[in-house]
Amino acid sequence: MEAGLSAIDWQRPWLAPWRAEGEAAAARVQAGASVADALAAQAAAGACRGTPATEPGVAFVPQHCLPAGQAYESFIRTHRQVPTRDNLHDFFNGLVWLRYPEAKRRMNQLQAEAIAAQGVGAVRGPLRDALTVFDENGALWSAPAPLRAALLARDWHGLFVRHRALWAQARLVLFGHALLEKLVTPYKSVIAHVLVLPEQPPEHPADDAWLAQALQHGVWRTKPFAPLPVLGVPGWWAANEDPAFYDDTAVFRPQAARSRQIPAIAGA
Repeated sequence: MEAGLSAIDWQRPWLAPWRAEGEAAAARVQAGASVADALAAQAAAGACRGTPATEPGVAFVPQHCLPAGQAYESFIRTHRQVPTRDNLHDFFNGLVWLRYPEAKRRMNQLQAEAIAAQGVGAVRGPLRDALTVFDENGALWSAPAPLRAALLARDWHGLFVRHRALWAQARLVLFGHALLEKLVTPYKSVIAHVLVLPEQPPEHPADDAWLAQALQHGVWRTKPFAPLPVLGVPGWWAANEDPAFYDDTAVFRPQAARSRQIPAIAGA
């Protein structure tokens, strides 16, 4: 676990929203704390600094607190405790809980309600599947109209080359904890599943309360995501300064002939 934390480069641009809490929690783990204890201490430190608290909160507990046979999401909903293993995956999941407690609780509520209604089967079903995709690999993106249109059309040259200057007005925040884990050792084909927010959302896309309110059940009826190869983002990877970086069709795939249109999330 310590080796994995040591591999994190907190100066990477995609980690900017996570750097302060992430570095502090990682230091606690490297000093001997479990991931659950480090996250709990970080949550307490945030409360002492006057960080707005949400009710009811969640606690981080060791993985063995999850009873055998009980669904993870149902346990969190019932006990307000997040079973946490000592690995990078759960470390980043905890950071997302610390930064987005209301949004994470809203997603957990939808998961738990679906499990209560349908049980746990071999297939999650469309609602739980969409929630899981976003929880693991999602990102939040607000951008000017030309960028949004280019992303939804998979017009990669337009998105990253022709309209490159417009990225100064875009706001991208990675949300998925598996996505953050993948980017500890970045590779070109890392893809985020992006929720396209309104061009001018009521709040910054990093605002937890706004996101929790926006993520209503109807958002998840289909997977409302657009694929975004994150190392193509200007300023995130030195190699993408060369326009030829985007010629790799194995990563920057063209739009399928019958791909559906993906609308932006409506303002809450």
